[in-house]
Amino acid sequence: QVQLVESGGGLVQAGGSLRLSCAASGSIFSINSMGWYCQTPGKQRELVAGINSDGNTYYADSVKGRFIISRDNAKNTVYLQMKSLKPEDTAVYYCRVRAGDYVYWGQGTQVTVSP
Repeated sequence: QVQLVESGGGLVQAGGSLRLSCAASGSIFSINSMGWYCQTPGKQRELVAGINSDGNTYYADSVKGRFIISRDNAKNTVYLQMKSLKPEDTAVYYCRVRAGDYVYWGQGTQVTVSP
């Protein structure tokens, strides 16, 4: 069993910051990529940011320069530092971890940005 536990979501005013965390635990070996996706009602889940095992990062164009993804391999944890938040960033954010042939998802954490 593998569990992903997310934390850090909440309500923030536009221009504010939040930091999301996602810790993986259980029978998980050799994590490859870790990332964050977001989803709003009626829309498909989409990539926000990702980080590979070699530390390479990639971002959606809409968050470049505002969000930073990082990971702590010793703790099997991935972080998303979100700055200069906008109302359009409002969504449920999901952590995704790929380990070998398996992909795991977190339960989601709500981020709400008020105008």
